[in-house]
Amino acid sequence: MPIEVLINLLATPAVLFGTWVTGRMIERRHFEDLLRLESGAVEVLALTLEDLPVGWNPVATDLVMGNVVISQDYFKRFAATLKGMVGGRIGVYEPLLERARREALVRMKEDARSRGHDTIINVRIETAPLARSRGDGQGTGGVEILAFGTAVTLAGGRPRPARALPPVG
Repeated sequence: MPIEVLINLLATPAVLFGTWVTGRMIERRHFEDLLRLESGAVEVLALTLEDLPVGWNPVATDLVMGNVVISQDYFKRFAATLKGMVGGRIGVYEPLLERARREALVRMKEDARSRGHDTIINVRIETAPLARSRGDGQGTGGVEILAFGTAVTLAGGRPRPARALPPVG
């Protein structure tokens, strides 16, 4: 077997392995950075309540948003294509989407904090495919996650829980 044929046979697995290793390292580093960002955003309370509870007195409100656009690496795209042939859950995309959702929420909270707000109500998350990965316009090459809500500054500051709930059982 000529050396050129052997190189061609090994090139594809080597490239896939290299993209997998690189993607895992970048993803791990991004999750570590995200934990740091989330710990700095705990001072802004984000709730899915549509209306303010009785007794909460807002003194200012704003629409706040945080969005992120993420694309999958070549290995994830390749693995998802293989999984798509047999059907089932495409697990390689789950960490990607989790990372994007969490980062969008952190960015939304940062937007609220930069405007002086301490609480966000009616938090919503939208997801949209953004780029196409194939020349024929099919296949998602990236996704946008948008987190948005109504930021409020409450008279007297952010609410605190009255007391912990008793254990169940």
